[in-house]
Amino acid sequence: MEHVSAQENLRFMKWHGAGNDFVMIDSRGRKPVVSKGLAAALGDRNRGVGFDQLAEIRSSDVADIDLDFWNADGSRAGACGNATRCVARYMMDQTGKATLTIRTSRGVLEARADGDLVSINMGQPQTAWNEVPLAQEVDTAHLPIDGDPAAVGMGNPHCVFFVEDADKVDVAGIGPEYEKHPLFPEHTNVEFASIRSHDEIRMRVWERGTGITLACGSGACATAVAAHQRGLTGPRVRMELDGGWLTLDIRDDGVWMTGPTAFVFEGQLTPAFLKGL
Repeated sequence: MEHVSAQENLRFMKWHGAGNDFVMIDSRGRKPVVSKGLAAALGDRNRGVGFDQLAEIRSSDVADIDLDFWNADGSRAGACGNATRCVARYMMDQTGKATLTIRTSRGVLEARADGDLVSINMGQPQTAWNEVPLAQEVDTAHLPIDGDPAAVGMGNPHCVFFVEDADKVDVAGIGPEYEKHPLFPEHTNVEFASIRSHDEIRMRVWERGTGITLACGSGACATAVAAHQRGLTGPRVRMELDGGWLTLDIRDDGVWMTGPTAFVFEGQLTPAFLKGL
């Protein structure tokens, strides 16, 4: 393995936010330990631990912490809102702070305790075609794809479909097709959303590099932005995902997401597991 000796018992934590589950590794004070091989091995729900994304916490010289994300197939993820909220709760419990700054590939994000919930500013949405990014210049609010989806970048690319009933969509069958659509050179997360009212949305998601997940923070933000952009909802909505509820609030300083976090267990990886990675 690139960074970790097979003799080291590497510690990890398991968290989830609205059913969106994560492995967290705290690498502060040492070199990063996560590699593509380790992320893929840990992400295997039969032979590893299993997760939707892996978050590695690192020391930072510009924020309280730096944060890197990995998908279950070992690929890198640009953003993960629910994992960021879980990491924020972990750090708040450690430090007693009610606010934190967290540097990700999206820049420095602000997290706040909100009672038992945690809020994170996921930054400004990316709605220009080359920011998402897309393979060519098109109207991101109405993509030239059957079903009239919208494209929104939130650190990850998102393709958002508005449908009559999200619960009736064959996400497992349709999601992989659009994940690798040629309009998305870096592949894309795919959301299927039903508008229930001016301030409530039902959404299901297929995440690139992972598959169906019970929730997706950046996808929830992208869906809220696309719905508001089309005049379907106001700037603040409650969103029901397969794993629970999130609140999205589009403000001048970015898209704020609020929701629950849960610490599930902690453990350590054995030398036998790490050997050969």
